[in-house]
Amino acid sequence: MSVASIKASYVRGLGKFETVTIRRFTGSGPNRPKFEVDVRARVTGFAPQEMIGGIQQGDRKCILLHDDLVAAGLALPITNQDFAVVQGKQHAIRVPDNATRRVEGVTIAYELQIVG
Repeated sequence: MSVASIKASYVRGLGKFETVTIRRFTGSGPNRPKFEVDVRARVTGFAPQEMIGGIQQGDRKCILLHDDLVAAGLALPITNQDFAVVQGKQHAIRVPDNATRRVEGVTIAYELQIVG
């Protein structure tokens, strides 16, 4: 499979996606500026067999397409200093992973562990 066909497969695989906002704050203080982008995502819980290591009950998995992030103008990579807003609620990004869903050196999607 080519990288393009894998990307297309991910778009189809998101199925019923939802819009998630990635929020990045800059500066310091209570009125610090923020930058936000809305992207398509698939948000799920972790399966019981995935509840190991640093994953706790209530943590969620959020899969975002790399191309959507680039198109929205977000400076990559996503870090654990960023936040994901899902259904109006801000979640801390604990583990931003851009390697698991990489093919031939091309990042297809980010997989985030979000908490809160």
